[in-house]
Amino acid sequence: MIKKIIHSLIATTCFVTFMGFGTASAETLRVGMECTYAPFNFKNEDGKLMGYDVDVAKGVAGLIGADLEFVCQKWDGMIPALLANKFDIVVASMSITDKRLKKMDFSDTYRISVGRLVGKKDSGWNLFDDSGKPNPANFAGLKVGLERATTYSDWFENVLPQATVVLYDTNEALYLDLVNGRTDMIMTNPMKAHLRFLSKEDGAGFEFVSPQIDEKKYFGIGVGIGLRQGNDDLKARLNGALKTLTDGGYLEQYALQYFPFAIH
Repeated sequence: MIKKIIHSLIATTCFVTFMGFGTASAETLRVGMECTYAPFNFKNEDGKLMGYDVDVAKGVAGLIGADLEFVCQKWDGMIPALLANKFDIVVASMSITDKRLKKMDFSDTYRISVGRLVGKKDSGWNLFDDSGKPNPANFAGLKVGLERATTYSDWFENVLPQATVVLYDTNEALYLDLVNGRTDMIMTNPMKAHLRFLSKEDGAGFEFVSPQIDEKKYFGIGVGIGLRQGNDDLKARLNGALKTLTDGGYLEQYALQYFPFAIH
């Protein structure tokens, strides 16, 4: 995995050089992200930022001729920090939703936005019917771990109030309490759940206990780069860069460094 990540960063650098963008007199683009959300944005053992979101930010910056300054920010304070001008854009796997669009703006999408429940194997809860719709009564009394201020928490609070929601400040805390039996299940990004948990030793007794959930009202149309409203010039430049990365197959190359399946 480390070799793949290094290869991804080299590919990004070569791509930026190939496109002819230098950084000697470039503007500086401040990028907000959690820095703890592997494999999307996280620090390796040497403290270096890695992940799919990081690669996307570097690719975009190269195309618009900007230097990058990464700013680590807790998730529940991400939008307030953006609005307070602590950074210029958010590249943190943030879903584009109507609720967020009331406060901020987004670029075009650069990956899909979905959620899925993870719980103990053979739980027998019968949480969803054959069509994929939830059975609300069967969630009564179950504790569900969710990261605070996310599309997952919005969905649960509005669609399944019968469940007992337990909110966490970080994604990693979800897994710790699930393993320790303090929650019955969690909802999170299925790509992260597979790579971080279900494919590891500590996830051996767990499985997905729901279909993939992507209700547009709560999960939006996909993940985009967040920015402040009214910054139309920057938005146009971001969209142009993302189109080039998409059309040239670079987003797919970035993704394959971390995921064994499509995420677009």
